[in-house]
Amino acid sequence: MRRLGLVALLAWGASLMMPPALAADAPLERGPFAAALCGDGAAQTKAVEAFLHRAAEAEAAEIAWAGAALRALLDRRLACLGETALLLDRTGAAEGVEAATGTARPAAGGRSPVLGLRQRALVETASGAAALLTGPSVEARRAGLSILERRIGAVPEAFLLRAASAETDPGLRASLAAVAQSAALSSPDPARRLAAIRAVSEAPSGAAFSRLSALKTDAAYGSDPAFRSALDAALARVERAVSIGNGLAVLYNGLSFASILFMAAAGLAIIFGLMGVINLAQGEFIMIGAYATYGVQEVLRRLAPAWLDAYLLAAIPVAFLASAGVGIAIEALILRHLYRRPLMSLLATWAVSLFLINGVRVAVGSQNLQFAMPSYVSGGVPLYADFVVTWNRLFAIAFAVATLALTLVILKRTPLGLDIRAVTQNRDMAACLGIRTRRVDRLAFGFGSGLAGLAGVALCPIYSVNPGMGANFIVDSFMVVVLGGVGTVAGTLVAALGIGSANVLIEPLYGAVAAKVIVLAGIILFLQRRPEGLFAVRRRR
Repeated sequence: MRRLGLVALLAWGASLMMPPALAADAPLERGPFAAALCGDGAAQTKAVEAFLHRAAEAEAAEIAWAGAALRALLDRRLACLGETALLLDRTGAAEGVEAATGTARPAAGGRSPVLGLRQRALVETASGAAALLTGPSVEARRAGLSILERRIGAVPEAFLLRAASAETDPGLRASLAAVAQSAALSSPDPARRLAAIRAVSEAPSGAAFSRLSALKTDAAYGSDPAFRSALDAALARVERAVSIGNGLAVLYNGLSFASILFMAAAGLAIIFGLMGVINLAQGEFIMIGAYATYGVQEVLRRLAPAWLDAYLLAAIPVAFLASAGVGIAIEALILRHLYRRPLMSLLATWAVSLFLINGVRVAVGSQNLQFAMPSYVSGGVPLYADFVVTWNRLFAIAFAVATLALTLVILKRTPLGLDIRAVTQNRDMAACLGIRTRRVDRLAFGFGSGLAGLAGVALCPIYSVNPGMGANFIVDSFMVVVLGGVGTVAGTLVAALGIGSANVLIEPLYGAVAAKVIVLAGIILFLQRRPEGLFAVRRRR
């Protein structure tokens, strides 16, 4: 009984020392709170600080009401009539609503309080806290969090914990956790700071490294050996993780670029290996595939908006057939007259390239096309440190793998593939055996052009789509073909992986132009030792 009496006495004494405005079980009194907002700077400061300390336990309706009053004060929509405060719907309105009771009253003779710099900063923080807890949308709550981050020292930890537990959006919840950790790093409690350092190091990122690095200027870093040891160990752990994550990101981006490059170069390798045609219009077939994808998107937007999310998948056969059809037409009208005249075929395909680029500019325009991002290529998932597996690049990689498998099946398991391989090895002998080589040339040119169109589909969620987009890939595609070995799919794949990864690795260090020059110089040196490329095609003479 004595122990119970002592506990009750201590609780009673603590309640006497706690101001009424800060008592956890006391409701927010609207009338006195509104009156304090109409008072002088000291009254405003006391009322807003009390609200911030009570926000961790107050009901959501009370917090929303206080947030509306604070926003009205910031926007000069709070009219004070003696002890009564009116909330106006706009500045200078003739009528308002009593903040305490919600009763409509005329606002004539009311004054708008003027906030000092210190009071304005405090009111903005409290308004952001109310928006974070009671905002109707993720955007509103995120805006409230961005306000709190500026003055995180004025926000109680219990409030941040309540906001994090009540938040339903995973991204915003993660941001709240990061803000709470940042606040704990500045805590005067040494044990809490050490725990925060460990917690930050367990979720490594570039932002975490910056937050921890800032603590090196803290006085405790020089005076407290335990603090210095914990901080140094955490920094080393985070720095190592960030380096690994950055390396994974470079490899991932290089793999996605190589996937696009493979699809662009695979058709070129077939055309060049079979017919010896240096097709400078191959990049424009990529552009045709991308524009066909845009056309499918717009058709679905108008005729079947419920299926708009599937436009990328629906565009695959359309893009292939559109690019293949244009390629067959070019071969039938122009290139079939220029076989065994490599210079003339090069100039002719260059002219076709210019014609296609300017034709699209006249017909559609030169601006970048706007694509809707389907759910399956939007966003990504954090994997390690700052490395995020983005769905658009993963789509390009998976699409390239499927394209490779389909190409190998066609070349190895179909009559067309058998004819292409026979004509590639020995055109005259294939003709003597009854193979219609002209027909094979036309179909192979269409197939190679269609593969470039598929590259255009994969490009849409990643790169800008405009009439000149193909020029960014034609040089790299030819380097892939020459390095891999003319007419070999395996060589094209290996060369695309090598050149794509080399470009992505070198570009952050020396720039895009220098990366192209360095890669080209390396290819030239390699071809000096092995002119036939990585994989030489067997030809029968």
